[in-house]
Formats: sequence, C-alpha cells, structure tokens
Amino acid sequence: MTSHHPESLTLMEFSAGNLSDPHALCIRLHLDQCPHCRSRVDMLESLGAVMMEQQDQVSVSESAFDSILARIESEPRQENRTHSAQRPMGPLQKLLGDDLNSLPWKRQLGDVSILDISDRFPDQSEQVVLQKLTAGGKAPAHTHRGQETTIVLQGAFADNKGVFHQWDFVVLNEKDEHKPVALEGDDCITLSVLSAPLKLTGMFTRMLNPFIR
Repeated sequence: MTSHHPESLTLMEFSAGNLSDPHALCIRLHLDQCPHCRSRVDMLESLGAVMMEQQDQVSVSESAFDSILARIESEPRQENRTHSAQRPMGPLQKLLGDDLNSLPWKRQLGDVSILDISDRFPDQSEQVVLQKLTAGGKAPAHTHRGQETTIVLQGAFADNKGVFHQWDFVVLNEKDEHKPVALEGDDCITLSVLSAPLKLTGMFTRMLNPFIR
C-alpha cells in the first residue's frame, strides 16, 4: 500500500494535461498502483468537465477552489489489495523492458548506480534518471539545486522524512537535505525527474559537485 502521494495541485495539473512528459510518467506509475489517488483524479476530471460545461454561467471563487482541494485531501484512502509486483509497469516497460536490474547501470558513488534516460524524452528540459541503491546501502548526503520528483519502482529507502516503499511518491527541493538508506532485502530503484543537478553536502563528497550534471 502506498503511503506517500502527490499533492492535490499536482494531480490537478496532471488532470489538466499541464505536466511535462517525465512528470506525467511518474504520476501515471503511481496512479496505476494507488486507488486513493485514482479516485482523486477522477473527482478532479469530473469537476473539470462540469466547470467547462458551465463556464459561461458559473465562476468559481478562490474560497470555493480551496474548499474543493480540502474535500479531495479529506477523501478516505482505499487500501490497494493488489500485489504490486504482479502488475506490469505499463509505460515504463515500453521505455525500458521488463527487468530493471539488467539495465546498463553505471556506478556513480559507493552504493549508488544511475542510468540517465533523458534522451527518451526529447524536447524536455528536465534530467530524467533511474537510480539504484544497493540493498542496505547508503547514498551520499545531498540537497538539491532545484526540484526533484521521485517515485520508488523497486525496494524501499528511508531518510529523515520517513520510509518510502514501492510506488511511493516524493518531491524534494533546495530546502531538503537527506541521506537515503536502502532497506535490506532488495536493491532500491527509483525514477527521478530533476530540474537541476543535486548538490553533495558531505565533508569529502562535496568536492565532486563540479563533476555532477
């Protein structure tokens, strides 16, 4: 069961078709496994259809908009009873195939390997990367120069914000500093969309920042 979800405004942007292709992919992967967020998107799409039909007769005030968001946030979360490992990744499979572990990973630092797939999204400004953290391994402490949107595809990791399992969704920015640790049992693989390169903050690793794109 997913525990970390996109914000309602992000789902609204997705519903309106305003997200970039890489960000929309992260949302679609999460929605495929999260009935709670699917119901929120269904509500947003229904609301959007009504507003389009009545746009000449009805104007929505800011207070009404806030009330809608509050209602969406308060919707009870449904338990995902389908075992996620038995379900296909859909759009990600089309990009990368069935086996994430057999991809041509490149060792970056210590327990971290990466695969840059930005070229799969032509005309997009963000960097799109797969990151693999060895089971039980630690990533270097870092913060972000911009926004990083991440979805967990396999395994799980923990940091100062909590534990993130498969299909959990997280957004970080320059205010966030963390040092993810993969849980034992399985390598943790994530898909991340970065508006700018991360920034290493460790005593020794920070010297590598000029070489990180």
